[in-house]
Amino acid sequence: MSEPVQTTCMRCAVGCGHLTDRVDAGYGIGTVRGDVTHPVNRGLACSRGVEETKSPEGTWLTRPLVRMDGDLQPTTWDVALSRIANEFGAALERDHDSVAVLGSGQQTNEAAYALGKLARGGFGTRYYDANTTLCMASAVTAYYDAFGSDAPPCTYDDIEDAQTHVVWGANPAVAHPVMFRWIAESAGDDDSDLVVVDPVGTKTARQADEHVAIEPGTDLALARAVLARVVERGDVDDEFVEEATTGFAELRGDLPDPEDAAATAGVGMETVETLADAFDERTLVYWGMGVNQSAQGTETAGALVDLCLATGNLGPGTGPFSLTGQANSMGTRVCSSKGSWPGMRSFADPDERRVVAEAWGVPVDRLPDDPGPGPVGLVNAIDDGPVEAVWTVATNPAAGLPDASAARDRLDDAFLVAQDAFHTETTELADVVLPAATWGESEGTAVNMERRVSRVRAASDLVPDVRTDLDIITTIGELLVPGLLGDPDPRDVFDELAALTAGTQADLSGISYARLDDEQAVRWPASDAVSQGGYRYYDDGDWSFPTPSGKARFSTGRHESVPEPTTETYPLTLTTAREADGYNTGVRSRGEDAPASPLARVHPETVEGAAISADADSAVVASRRASVPVRVTVDDAVPEGLVWLPIHHPETNALTLPETDPRSDEPNFKQCAVRLRPATEEAAAGALGDANATADD
Repeated sequence: MSEPVQTTCMRCAVGCGHLTDRVDAGYGIGTVRGDVTHPVNRGLACSRGVEETKSPEGTWLTRPLVRMDGDLQPTTWDVALSRIANEFGAALERDHDSVAVLGSGQQTNEAAYALGKLARGGFGTRYYDANTTLCMASAVTAYYDAFGSDAPPCTYDDIEDAQTHVVWGANPAVAHPVMFRWIAESAGDDDSDLVVVDPVGTKTARQADEHVAIEPGTDLALARAVLARVVERGDVDDEFVEEATTGFAELRGDLPDPEDAAATAGVGMETVETLADAFDERTLVYWGMGVNQSAQGTETAGALVDLCLATGNLGPGTGPFSLTGQANSMGTRVCSSKGSWPGMRSFADPDERRVVAEAWGVPVDRLPDDPGPGPVGLVNAIDDGPVEAVWTVATNPAAGLPDASAARDRLDDAFLVAQDAFHTETTELADVVLPAATWGESEGTAVNMERRVSRVRAASDLVPDVRTDLDIITTIGELLVPGLLGDPDPRDVFDELAALTAGTQADLSGISYARLDDEQAVRWPASDAVSQGGYRYYDDGDWSFPTPSGKARFSTGRHESVPEPTTETYPLTLTTAREADGYNTGVRSRGEDAPASPLARVHPETVEGAAISADADSAVVASRRASVPVRVTVDDAVPEGLVWLPIHHPETNALTLPETDPRSDEPNFKQCAVRLRPATEEAAAGALGDANATADD
């Protein structure tokens, strides 16, 4: 038996250390367990992280594929790469924006950095993004608005010290089980509480001291109601506001009447009082996709930050803590974000552009001067813009984008290269498919949601004809932009990235593979070989923010109605959320025997109103964009008038709305108008329903 390999779980963004053992013979991982020496989890691990590291249920890719005569056929790497080089090269000669590149929070930092460098420094395309824009962009924008920099100021160390934990639009008991254990343990103290704000009675909500079941899409209204009540009660931390913030007077003058805002959110003033009381303690506020994936995601995330600022809940044991979904979303934000250069250097700053161009050895005018439109706009540009070719890496836009049927049609019109470890809805459309390694076969680093960098180490050899993401990216780079990327050595790539972040808000320059070998995980900013970041912007009681004034900034967002209200024809609201075993559109976690139709959770009264029998095997959820067959289960945890569907099922996003947040470009996955009917009735009434829908619009 070989020695266990120390690595980092890339199932979610908690960043747990794992010990993995190879199988005795052949390829693959035999056993997985939590690493007691890792400073993040200290031996804890969740069952999903263990099982999906060891034996994902997805259908693996093992050979390059190219489309010939309409069908995907096995081929050699030379043939596949030659096809890509010819098609990408011809497109780039016509327009540097003709090739779009979409990466992922499932890549290592090294692969993500190389992909961003090639897309922006090599191709010069503005159509580049990681799919973190689908989940974290609104939180990122809100952090920049408030603090002048991305990422939570808090760390995991603050969880134990908080008295009150407010979980808003997130379900960490399912999405981040190890982290939720810490939250639950802290909230279980006699003087502590857990308050959950969510329309649905989630697993997290069931363990809460207080569950606030708001109307879908009204989070901003409720947050403003709470702040308005905090002001009325005289509970503002005036000293902190004066010392460390700007913009409070403007916000204060624009606050709604708390009773009116509470009514908009579907709650009473007693609920507003409960939340106001929560912020009168040492409070951590966690939020996730229920906040971010909204047309007002940035403003809602900003309102949660405002609550922390106004009540002085910034500092150790307190603060606004956005919960990251994908394992390395934070890493992609540091090294290849849509909206910034590596190290979170300002995209719009000409001096920062010159620094990046010099480091990459490319003309400054090759770098795009616009950060691009996000994944929805990227795919739309196949029809409405210059995009002719699309390269996806460890992501599945054919299933993961809103209005997915339209997205698939557009992707089908482009020359599509799909690089992944598993068969996906996107690989089915692709002209070239490149089989990539999983994290269990890869070397590199990842960054968790509290900013800790740790090693990802291969626990299994690569099967023949499978390559790592970094190897594939550098090979394509050498074919199209010779000399830009160099050899695909993860250590060298990390050193280059770390050097480029020196002096930035996300300084990695004091981190090296050698240091990570010694310390397991290091939190940025780390400007030298011994330092690492703690609570951000705070030093011995003094505050300093990277804003023009040096102070944190309040926001002024006001609640607006959801982009697609219910109507007579579409009387229900669809919401999407994570399944207990769901992961990244399900390609790793849904096996070959997974049901073809998603499971809709619906309140008994809603089921009765739709004339559907409880636990029906055949019903239809329809929106203005598509009709999707579903299985139905009755669930009292889902409020009446709401249909819950798993966001990871490939059919769900055929229904969702392609509206995006105007600031962050993040899609509005969480609310759209739908109807629920028996399958036979929906088929018979489809034409009439479509006619009525037009009248409703």
